[in-house]
Amino acid sequence: MRAHAHRPISAHRKIHEAGGVTLVELLIVIAMIGVLAALLLPAVQAAREASRRLQCTNNIRQLAIATQNYESIYRRIPPSATFSPRNETFRDVDYPVADHQIGNPYSWAVVLLPLLEEASLYNQFDFSSAPSDRRSDAQATSVSGYLCPSDVANQSYFVDEELTQGKRFAKGNYAAYVSPYHIDLQLLYPGAFISTGQKLERIEDGTSHTIAFSEVRTLDHPQDQRGAWALPWAGASLLSFDMHHLCASGEIYCPEDRHYRANPLSLGFTQSPNVNKGPVKDTLHRCASGSPHQNLADLERMPCTAWKWPIGLSGYSSASPRSRHPGGVNVAYLDGHTGFVRDDVDEFSFAYRVSINDGQIEYDHN
Repeated sequence: MRAHAHRPISAHRKIHEAGGVTLVELLIVIAMIGVLAALLLPAVQAAREASRRLQCTNNIRQLAIATQNYESIYRRIPPSATFSPRNETFRDVDYPVADHQIGNPYSWAVVLLPLLEEASLYNQFDFSSAPSDRRSDAQATSVSGYLCPSDVANQSYFVDEELTQGKRFAKGNYAAYVSPYHIDLQLLYPGAFISTGQKLERIEDGTSHTIAFSEVRTLDHPQDQRGAWALPWAGASLLSFDMHHLCASGEIYCPEDRHYRANPLSLGFTQSPNVNKGPVKDTLHRCASGSPHQNLADLERMPCTAWKWPIGLSGYSSASPRSRHPGGVNVAYLDGHTGFVRDDVDEFSFAYRVSINDGQIEYDHN
């Protein structure tokens, strides 16, 4: 019987036996890596956001501690802004308003710089001239303590040829609460910060029940003022809740009322955290109806409108606290402790936590 001829093993078979992989096997491995990456990415992103939120919480706590240190030195809470109040008249009765368009207004964020290890930057500010009139560009400095890493405020600026004379204002992510009502009514219905400053004993509801700071988001548009930390404007460094006062007499203005009382007619129209629907919008100096600016703000769920109302009781100046944290915003109280307020917070509860003299502290932790 003739022996069969020996057949050589193919090169492909040799490679396979040597431990090589086929194209199909390679594709399977790549697909498995893709699936694992898709499963792990949300967890990695969540871990990163948790770290960013922790840093953000620490920054806002430092602002509250700096406020306490300021009060220990000067026996007053820092002013919300460096401008003097003026009077308006309602039915022949004068009442004080905070007009952030007059004088040389700088925000609490400038005042607190020395307490945040930024004394050299503070010394570059000249309080005898308006921020836009100065040669120094101190207001264009990005301050790390005013940045929340969850946002993109670093190296982001507000600039306007008319409002800032072309000067750039750096943006940050924290603002002080001045009123449960409107920003310009902070002297009638005060929050923790008011333009004249105030003694600690005026906080009748207690420092542990009074919100001092919350967060703001920035928009990638040069004429959007939100986050401009040196300016005492709505959404820039100041916030109010837009929960109107309920007068015992039924009138619009009632100076005889000792305590602030939340008006149920304001429910659904307040500046709740991250509000992005309905008629409620942040009131900014620039946000023209139908403009690319306003369209971008709507797209980013940060609705705004141009502020065009008079200062005082017939006006409307307020802004919502905002953050990129899922579900809510960080806040810091006057006593230094921090908390997280959800987007669906009870509106009465939040209004009473902003007010300093409502006598309704039972609402504070609802």
